[in-house]
Amino acid sequence: MSEFLKQWGEAAYTTTGFFWMALWAFILGYIISSMIQIFVTEKRMQKTMNESEGKSVLLGTFFGFISSSCSFSALASTKSIFKKGASFVSSIAFLLASTNLVIELGIIISIFLGWQFVVGEYIGGILLILISWILIRIINPKKLIEKARKNLENEDDDAMDDSKEWKKQIQKEDSWARVAKKYKMEWQMVWKDVTVGFTIAGIVAAFVPDSFFQTLFINSGQGNTDFTFLEILEHIIVGPIAAFLTFIGSMGNIPLAALLFGKGVSFAGVMAFIFSDLVVFPVLRINAKYYGWKMSLFILFLLFTALIGTALALHYSFDLLGMLPDPSQVKIQDKEHFKIDYTFYLNMAFLAISGYLIYLGFFKRKDVEHSMSEMAPKSPLLESILKYAAYICYIWLAGGLIVKFFVN
Repeated sequence: MSEFLKQWGEAAYTTTGFFWMALWAFILGYIISSMIQIFVTEKRMQKTMNESEGKSVLLGTFFGFISSSCSFSALASTKSIFKKGASFVSSIAFLLASTNLVIELGIIISIFLGWQFVVGEYIGGILLILISWILIRIINPKKLIEKARKNLENEDDDAMDDSKEWKKQIQKEDSWARVAKKYKMEWQMVWKDVTVGFTIAGIVAAFVPDSFFQTLFINSGQGNTDFTFLEILEHIIVGPIAAFLTFIGSMGNIPLAALLFGKGVSFAGVMAFIFSDLVVFPVLRINAKYYGWKMSLFILFLLFTALIGTALALHYSFDLLGMLPDPSQVKIQDKEHFKIDYTFYLNMAFLAISGYLIYLGFFKRKDVEHSMSEMAPKSPLLESILKYAAYICYIWLAGGLIVKFFVN
């Protein structure tokens, strides 16, 4: 019993430490994302994404890069720009970029995994888009694309007002009040995922033995970097399966990815795990609701094939260049999370900025209205489960911290 209490305390402390490490990055990322979504409208994107194929893919990638990292928001935005005339390939480029190339994700990855994974994330995001583009050109699914557009024809038009000049808007207080309201919405979209994801990461770190990962990911183990091609391929395929079982969004998955790497899973397997947020069942179901099951399954095939190719290319190119990271560098469980260092000062600064935005948007300028961004149709049952799971996590964390500091 005493051993369980010790592990419980360590799990809760590790989870809160993880979140403390990442707090300033979350705030910075969501402030940037909120600013972009207020000052760069979706209609402006749509106007430029039905150009020539090459240009539209580049623009889709760019607009994805500056958009929200929330998978459900990305799915809804992708559907909207595709419906308004953007090409299928540029819509897929937007979807992949908005979940793999966003600024806030790179910051979180740098904190937990190091610069090699940041480079892998951004190069990998571009490779995912290029491989998907090539596959679409080869397969040329014209009938599927036409049918998908027809499925969207009966939906209400959601055109936005694009008459406001962003340079003028950025100087106005009410525009920043809208940024504040959007910032609140960003947190509302991810708080459950982040809570559950970070809690699971703490539990895995404290309770799950290394032998489990060595069974799940063949030949994994601390210090082992010599994998055969088939072992790497198995890691790449198991990575998305692990992500499916713990579907908590790309931001919440990063501490788990760090734990997997620290346990000896290959670089390719960890990258595949990070890239897997668009090949899980909730996303498959939402795409089927938008475009029909045939197109949804085609998108799943497209993204999973691109994921395998990308993870393999990253692993072997990094190995060739001598850039493969060392698993021993990831020791997030052993860190002293709450010492007075740059993380502490960054957290204090960004909490102050966050506090000002809350004051501006919800007290000083609460008269300013902000329309809700479209979100993908989440399952009410899954959302309820996730919400109550988050509440259970808070109880678990509070109990664990009490045990660590006052009981054990």
